[in-house]
Amino acid sequence: MTVHDRQQPAGTAPLRSRAWFGDGGKNGFITRHALRGMGRGGHNFDGRPVIGICNTYSELNPCNGHLQILSAAVKRGVLQAGGFPLEFPAMSLGEPIMRPTTMLYRNLAAMEIEEQIRANPMDAVVLLTGCDKTTPAALMGAASAGVPAIVFTGGPMLNGRFRGRHVGSGTDVWRMTEELRAGTITQEEFTEFESSLNRSAGHCMTMGTASTMACLTEALGMMVPGGSGLPAVDSRRSTLAEETGSRAVALAGSDLTPQRIMTRAAFENAIRVNAAIGGSTNAVLHLLALAGRIDVPLALDDFDRLGAELPLLVDLMPSGRFLMEEFAYAGGLPALINDLRDHLHRDTVTVTGRSLLDNCEGAEVYDREVIRPLDRPVQPAGNGTAVLRGNLAPGGAVIKQSAADPELLTHTGPALVFDSLEDYLAVAEDPALDVTADTVLVVRNTGPKGYPGMPEVGNVQLPKKLLDEGVRDMVRISDARMSGTAYGTCVLHVAPEAAVGGPLALVRTGDRVRLDVPARRLDVLVEDAELARRRAAWQPPRAHAERGWRYLYDRHVTQADTGVDLDFLRGASDSTPPRQAF
Repeated sequence: MTVHDRQQPAGTAPLRSRAWFGDGGKNGFITRHALRGMGRGGHNFDGRPVIGICNTYSELNPCNGHLQILSAAVKRGVLQAGGFPLEFPAMSLGEPIMRPTTMLYRNLAAMEIEEQIRANPMDAVVLLTGCDKTTPAALMGAASAGVPAIVFTGGPMLNGRFRGRHVGSGTDVWRMTEELRAGTITQEEFTEFESSLNRSAGHCMTMGTASTMACLTEALGMMVPGGSGLPAVDSRRSTLAEETGSRAVALAGSDLTPQRIMTRAAFENAIRVNAAIGGSTNAVLHLLALAGRIDVPLALDDFDRLGAELPLLVDLMPSGRFLMEEFAYAGGLPALINDLRDHLHRDTVTVTGRSLLDNCEGAEVYDREVIRPLDRPVQPAGNGTAVLRGNLAPGGAVIKQSAADPELLTHTGPALVFDSLEDYLAVAEDPALDVTADTVLVVRNTGPKGYPGMPEVGNVQLPKKLLDEGVRDMVRISDARMSGTAYGTCVLHVAPEAAVGGPLALVRTGDRVRLDVPARRLDVLVEDAELARRRAAWQPPRAHAERGWRYLYDRHVTQADTGVDLDFLRGASDSTPPRQAF
């Protein structure tokens, strides 16, 4: 068999796939004839770019349950542009279903994606994602593999509709669940609400973590313009999927790798955009981990410093009124970025080959209630994610100010401490629980190692006693995360976590705890000598697992202030084809 090579475009590197398909001997024969057995004709091996389509579809992940449809559209785009598409599955992380938390598996999914890209004949890869952790996992894996990559998310679902009003996934779930516990709505009303919330395919339509990471992926330059906002069932999303497939062919053999696109300047743009959209606190963890994969210097305090420069401009739940459908039809992220052009770095390159600002040039805002102008924000600058430090969080903690009760952002009260989530839930309904609205609720051992996996339990339900009194928020502190759809005065990501001996492990019920968000402080008002005595008596908890992934995770996961990645996965890699198999 004669192996023919197409003429490579000027200025591009040799295609990785030629190390497999271009081999005229035994190894090339084995690769080609195996694919011929799947009905792939010889023209596919003539030197055209091979585009991997990484699909996180799963019936166990409803948010990504429609990605098969979008994958077909991506393939059309690849074929139209003269590429050879090959789809492969990747671990799907379904937020509503997986236990104990998808965050336990984000790094595993990233490892799988990295190794699949590296081990196979891909010249570029399209990453089909959607639910919360699938997008950062795919970005982390592709960044580590070093092959040109482009992300396409599945898009948000349509707005929920309940009794004539819009309702949002997550945000209204938390609200309605508390009202059910308080007895202000009936079980029948709650069931009706449940059946009205998710009306289509797609991920959460609030500005939760899925929508946040989609927007930030576009802001980083890893997505075609407008790809983050359109609803999953909007036909224009399939059009963008075709465009994404076509663009992947253009990326093949180029130097537009994730490492070149996701520079320090691109991360700074993403952090500023996160402030403007009222994005999830989970973005802090994902961007820190992603930056660590490609040696971009990024620190926890950057999120506070850079985010404080911009006001909240997008009026979306949980910080505002609207949902992603309104955001998309108001102009979406391109329109917002065009508004912010004087506040963003101008020279960040994107997967289109153009700069972020060039991509968004001329994009218009069609609804100024949804995307506010800079002189009429939803909330003024400085109300985004704040980073707190103090003797209770020497490594840092975060709070989403825009979703908190402003009156609680400066608060001192007695701690009510629980060593596990289960311990708290066992008494949360007790009308005799010794708790008041001034109490600071502390739930620990919910961090990366302690739970394990750092679940979204930081916005723990309020004690039933307080709900009955009409209280709807209180200060809550944990080493956990909370859903990007959630709200409340919740101090999260306390580092170091209690399970590794962080100061959170030393707090006792009755200790006075002071939260001072304007001063960026979180302290327990206990003498240092007393804390030292408590530390001397502290015993670390037993490890959760002695085998498999959890064993590896427990011994190598980092703390929240560095992104909760595995310590041995930090640092850049490359896309050199591995040694031959035969």
